[in-house]
Amino acid sequence: MPTQFDLKRKNAQFANAVRSGKKAVKPSRQEIMAKRSPISLWALGVVLFVVIGGVLFELARLVFL
Repeated sequence: MPTQFDLKRKNAQFANAVRSGKKAVKPSRQEIMAKRSPISLWALGVVLFVVIGGVLFELARLVFL
């Protein structure tokens, strides 16, 4: 287990790194949520499947009927 001196030294190093412009090790929850897409990957896949399938059926209907 680290000593109190080690903890203070590491905290000071981290604070100095953050002040000098380096990014924090773990991004905040707000930053993570800002980067996420508002629609999940599987929902996007379902929407694309329906749209592309509809286009293919319409093209088939125009060609064969």
